[in-house]
Amino acid sequence: MPASRTVTARSAWQEVPRHQVRRFAEIAMAEAPALAERIMSEIQREYPHLPVVLDDSGEPMALVGIRRAIEVFVQHLAHADGSVGRPTVPAGVFQDFGRGEGLHGRSLDSLQAIYRMGVRLAWRCFADIGQRLDIPAPAMYELVDAGYEYLDGLVDQSVRGYAEAAARQAGERLRLQSRLMELLLAEHHRGDAADALAERAARIGWPLPAKVAVGVLVRPAREAVAPAVGQGVLLDMEYERPRMVVPEPDAAGRRDLLHRALTGWSGAIGPPVPLADAAKSLRWAEAAVRLMRRKLLPAGEVLFCTEHTEALVLLQPEELIDDLALRCLAPLTHCGPTHARRLAETLLAWLQTRGGAPEVAARLGVHPQTVRYRLRQIRELWGDEIDDPDRRFELELVLRAQRLRGTLGGVRR
Repeated sequence: MPASRTVTARSAWQEVPRHQVRRFAEIAMAEAPALAERIMSEIQREYPHLPVVLDDSGEPMALVGIRRAIEVFVQHLAHADGSVGRPTVPAGVFQDFGRGEGLHGRSLDSLQAIYRMGVRLAWRCFADIGQRLDIPAPAMYELVDAGYEYLDGLVDQSVRGYAEAAARQAGERLRLQSRLMELLLAEHHRGDAADALAERAARIGWPLPAKVAVGVLVRPAREAVAPAVGQGVLLDMEYERPRMVVPEPDAAGRRDLLHRALTGWSGAIGPPVPLADAAKSLRWAEAAVRLMRRKLLPAGEVLFCTEHTEALVLLQPEELIDDLALRCLAPLTHCGPTHARRLAETLLAWLQTRGGAPEVAARLGVHPQTVRYRLRQIRELWGDEIDDPDRRFELELVLRAQRLRGTLGGVRR
């Protein structure tokens, strides 16, 4: 069998005599300043609102970059030994262009359109030079391909600069946002706090709302990505339990948006309060998270404190409730645990319904005669105190709190 041979396709540009290549480069280099000027003029005509930034010498930086890009490309053509290939992109200028787009909040689309326009205009100039020098069409087509590869390199540089600017802006916004939240959630505000708050909010473009609700989140995992809560919601992920400030929490659709954005997270969102009282909303959210950790509130989702008011009000002052229970439920201390729980259930149902035995029995799911028996025992244990409105209120308060804890009828000594 004949030995296999590797066949390498020859470059059409490589076939062009070297003297023609050198002459092409000489002419293109001489015309580079004028070509750069034409490209710059066309860009300004097509994009009149594009800012013109001058360098230290007073020359437009864009013009310097265009001219430099043309010269680098032409120099590469003059010294290429094989195919045209992809020349090295000049560092700095085009990265700065991308950085400028990012800092001014524009997309890269217009910048890439400008680059493509520049390549088209440069190609017309190069094609004219090639025609004058009788350079074969295949070689010129190869030159076009090289030009668009070169364009890809320019775009890569600009994308890198754009990404750097975006990252820097995001970092600065997070820093300013953190400072705003720090002031907003301070327990005691200075006399000039309102002015400082307005100034910090203005720096990140956050309109001061009339009301806010403050949330405390529990991470689903240590490296959890920040939830997409929306641009108007302030979020600080630097805390062990991230905090967020929700503007105008009662606005239409706000709660549904938060539910969707916080899927997979747990935590609590405090009640809506005036802006100056944001720290109070934070305290309630923190209290709710503590109750969640003790399994006294549902875990595994982000709760709204306004939907769990009873638990937050009754379970928070734990020591006070225990002391009140010790006094109010003293008559149950001589009953066994099961009997005490049943009497407590009956007493709470009676206090809630203020009805007779049939109503209380229907709530408890027992026979009315059983309820009558227990109510007689309750009156024997508490006597006339059971008719005192203040005592009844204290009893209902204590029993509701115990029911929330799952300790109904128990008395801590």
